[in-house]
Amino acid sequence: MNTHAEDLVEIQDLNLTYLLIAQRLLKADFTTALMRLKIDDDLGRHLLSLSARQVGRLARNNQMLFRPCLEGAAQLAQLTHNARDQGMDLLHGSLLMASVPHSGMPGVAEGA
Repeated sequence: MNTHAEDLVEIQDLNLTYLLIAQRLLKADFTTALMRLKIDDDLGRHLLSLSARQVGRLARNNQMLFRPCLEGAAQLAQLTHNARDQGMDLLHGSLLMASVPHSGMPGVAEGA
Protein backbone atom coordinates (compact mmCIF):
# COMPACT_ATOMS: atom_id res chain seq x y z
CA MET A 1 0.00 0.00 0.00
CA ASN A 2 1.40 3.42 -0.87
CA THR A 3 1.83 6.21 1.63
CA HIS A 4 -1.13 8.24 0.35
CA ALA A 5 -3.51 5.30 0.70
CA GLU A 6 -2.15 4.50 4.17
CA ASP A 7 -2.62 8.11 5.23
CA LEU A 8 -6.20 8.06 3.97
CA VAL A 9 -6.97 4.87 5.91
CA GLU A 10 -5.48 6.39 9.07
CA ILE A 11 -7.53 9.57 8.66
CA GLN A 12 -10.69 7.52 8.21
CA ASP A 13 -9.84 5.41 11.27
CA LEU A 14 -9.24 8.56 13.29
CA ASN A 15 -12.56 10.03 12.14
CA LEU A 16 -14.42 6.86 13.12
CA THR A 17 -12.70 6.66 16.49
CA TYR A 18 -13.44 10.29 17.25
CA LEU A 19 -17.10 9.99 16.26
CA LEU A 20 -17.58 6.86 18.38
CA ILE A 21 -15.84 8.40 21.40
CA ALA A 22 -17.86 11.60 20.99
CA GLN A 23 -21.12 9.63 20.94
CA ARG A 24 -20.09 7.60 23.99
CA LEU A 25 -19.13 10.72 25.97
CA LEU A 26 -22.33 12.51 24.97
CA LYS A 27 -24.47 9.54 26.04
CA ALA A 28 -22.70 9.26 29.39
CA ASP A 29 -22.75 12.95 30.41
CA PHE A 30 -24.01 15.35 27.76
CA THR A 31 -23.02 18.63 29.44
CA THR A 32 -19.50 17.54 30.35
CA ALA A 33 -18.99 16.06 26.90
CA LEU A 34 -19.91 19.37 25.25
CA MET A 35 -17.17 21.06 27.26
CA ARG A 36 -14.57 18.35 26.62
CA LEU A 37 -15.33 18.11 22.92
CA LYS A 38 -15.66 21.90 22.59
CA ILE A 39 -18.86 21.63 20.60
CA ASP A 40 -22.21 23.35 20.97
CA ASP A 41 -25.50 21.83 22.06
CA ASP A 42 -26.88 21.50 18.54
CA LEU A 43 -23.82 19.67 17.24
CA GLY A 44 -23.85 17.39 20.29
CA ARG A 45 -27.48 16.45 19.69
CA HIS A 46 -26.82 15.92 15.98
CA LEU A 47 -23.86 13.62 16.74
CA LEU A 48 -26.04 11.61 19.12
CA SER A 49 -28.74 11.22 16.48
CA LEU A 50 -26.43 9.68 13.86
CA SER A 51 -27.06 6.07 12.98
CA ALA A 52 -24.20 3.57 12.68
CA ARG A 53 -24.47 3.83 8.90
CA GLN A 54 -24.25 7.64 9.02
CA VAL A 55 -21.24 7.50 11.35
CA GLY A 56 -19.48 5.07 9.01
CA ARG A 57 -20.23 7.16 5.95
CA LEU A 58 -19.09 10.36 7.68
CA ALA A 59 -15.90 8.68 8.90
CA ARG A 60 -14.93 7.69 5.36
CA ASN A 61 -14.28 11.33 4.52
CA ASN A 62 -10.83 11.95 3.02
CA GLN A 63 -10.16 14.80 5.45
CA MET A 64 -10.05 14.93 9.22
CA LEU A 65 -13.48 15.92 10.48
CA PHE A 66 -12.23 17.43 13.71
CA ARG A 67 -9.17 19.51 14.40
CA PRO A 68 -7.08 19.98 17.52
CA CYS A 69 -8.30 22.78 19.74
CA LEU A 70 -4.79 24.14 20.25
CA GLU A 71 -4.62 27.75 19.13
CA GLY A 72 -0.98 27.62 18.11
CA ALA A 73 2.59 26.78 18.96
CA ALA A 74 2.58 28.95 22.08
CA GLN A 75 -0.25 26.99 23.66
CA LEU A 76 1.40 23.69 22.72
CA ALA A 77 4.62 24.90 24.35
CA GLN A 78 2.70 25.80 27.53
CA LEU A 79 1.28 22.29 27.71
CA THR A 80 4.51 20.44 26.96
CA HIS A 81 7.11 22.58 28.72
CA ASN A 82 5.36 22.88 32.04
CA ALA A 83 7.71 23.15 35.00
CA ARG A 84 4.97 22.55 37.58
CA ASP A 85 4.93 19.71 40.08
CA GLN A 86 3.78 16.33 38.80
CA GLY A 87 0.41 16.61 40.52
CA MET A 88 -0.32 20.09 39.18
CA ASP A 89 0.57 19.58 35.53
CA LEU A 90 -2.68 17.74 34.72
CA LEU A 91 -4.74 20.48 36.36
CA HIS A 92 -2.74 23.17 34.58
CA GLY A 93 -3.19 21.46 31.22
CA SER A 94 -6.92 21.03 31.82
CA LEU A 95 -7.30 24.70 32.65
CA LEU A 96 -5.37 25.74 29.55
CA MET A 97 -7.45 23.51 27.29
CA ALA A 98 -10.73 24.58 28.90
CA SER A 99 -9.92 28.20 28.15
CA VAL A 100 -9.99 27.56 24.38
CA PRO A 101 -13.43 28.44 22.98
CA HIS A 102 -15.26 25.77 21.01
CA SER A 103 -15.89 26.39 17.33
CA GLY A 104 -18.08 23.46 16.35
CA MET A 105 -17.14 20.95 13.69
CA PRO A 106 -15.29 22.65 10.85
CA GLY A 107 -15.22 21.05 7.45
CA VAL A 108 -18.60 19.32 7.68
CA ALA A 109 -21.53 20.85 5.86
CA GLU A 110 -24.86 21.29 7.57
CA GLY A 111 -27.12 18.26 7.22
CA ALA A 112 -24.20 15.96 6.38
